[in-house]
Amino acid sequence: MKEKAQVADINRSLYDFRNEEKDAFRVEEGLTEEIVRQISKEKNDPEWMLEHRLASLETYKKIDVPDWGPSIEGLNMDNIVTYVRPKDNKMTADWDEVPEEIKDTFEKLGIPKAERESLAGVGAQYDSELVYHNVRKEVEEQGVIYTDLESAMHGPYGDMIREHFMKLIPATDHKFAALHGAVWSGGSFVYVPPGVTVEIPLQSYFRLNAPGAGQFEHTLIIVDEGANLHFIEGCSAPKYNVANLHAGAVELFVGKNARLRYSTIENWSKNMYNLNTKRAIVEEGGKMEWVSGSFGSHVSYLYPMTILKGDDSVMEFTGITFAGAGQNLDTGMKVVHTGKRTKSTVNTKSISKDGGICTYRSVVKVNPGATGAVSAADCSSLMLDDISRSDTIPVMDIRTDDCDIGHEAKIGRISDEAIFYLMSRGISEEDARTMIVSGFADNVSKELPLEYAVEMNNLIRLEMVGSIG
Repeated sequence: MKEKAQVADINRSLYDFRNEEKDAFRVEEGLTEEIVRQISKEKNDPEWMLEHRLASLETYKKIDVPDWGPSIEGLNMDNIVTYVRPKDNKMTADWDEVPEEIKDTFEKLGIPKAERESLAGVGAQYDSELVYHNVRKEVEEQGVIYTDLESAMHGPYGDMIREHFMKLIPATDHKFAALHGAVWSGGSFVYVPPGVTVEIPLQSYFRLNAPGAGQFEHTLIIVDEGANLHFIEGCSAPKYNVANLHAGAVELFVGKNARLRYSTIENWSKNMYNLNTKRAIVEEGGKMEWVSGSFGSHVSYLYPMTILKGDDSVMEFTGITFAGAGQNLDTGMKVVHTGKRTKSTVNTKSISKDGGICTYRSVVKVNPGATGAVSAADCSSLMLDDISRSDTIPVMDIRTDDCDIGHEAKIGRISDEAIFYLMSRGISEEDARTMIVSGFADNVSKELPLEYAVEMNNLIRLEMVGSIG
């Protein structure tokens, strides 16, 4: 019988390469008012942003660490560096001007190729700073704004950013939202004017290279009335023997009759604590679509939330989580139905192996005025051995009788009969298991952009190598 491989033995060379640290600026470890002021000075913040950072820091000190999810006791903020600026960094729209070492990193990850072939614009963040941001001329001519958040704060959209920044995700929301409010750095700002359809996606990619560091990017997207956008987010990091932290924030504002699709593949290294917060608010007749893949990190807390504020607004959530050895991935979604005739649809898959733990955690809230609301959730879990675990923890808070709410959860294992059937057709046991897992995840991969669907299937193939036993 083939010996079972550990996740750490699997070849993740596409993501695990790392660059020697040559940062031009790195704050001290830990979190103090002096560090927050130092970051603010480096970012050339307007006065209101410095005040926001300091208020968030005070909130952070008062809020306890969550005690209801996976343990994060291995994360010690006294050992985390909250800001690392790469050497020779300056944000540029010319790929040739990006420092060679950083450019080589993103070339290996396929970002420039993706931009040339299939994207309307790309933002690339390395550690705490964006190093590259560019948008196609024809998209710019539509009036679409796609730039780094810091630049936008100082330009004509500064008031719009001040009006929206951390309004959906206030610092008081939870401890790591407060941390984000204090030390955030990098991220993108997107504004799509009324009636404009961006035909091809925009993408941001976040790469954390520095060991023992945190990444705290902030993404703010406003899709105005009748507009349409697909935004893609990718993230990865090399593996180190020390804890890294990702506590970014994503705020999405979907206008009347507008549509936004937000696609993510998170493939952090398995020393990462992924404590990200994502939230959308949808106006009348608008539609919010989430497509989410969670493959990396040691521990994840990730529950994208949608507020269906306007009448006839809609949310669709499609997600997949894959947990291997040493991973405890606590993921799911939240939706609040406020408007009349609102609708939410959820389809999630989770796969666990080698002792990995997948937890689907959700909240569906229907407010008293949300008459005619419809919500349907379908959650399926696949465990590949006897030492892995999968749990479903749905919460439903229903405040009106005039609604239709349903939740279905299925947990199972690969059947011996299915394996035997495929092997009788000349397929190896390893390939048979891979085929079944890929088929299980197929409805999610169909929703992903092509290059991310390929990446997801490659990750599944890598994770299945040597998993028989």
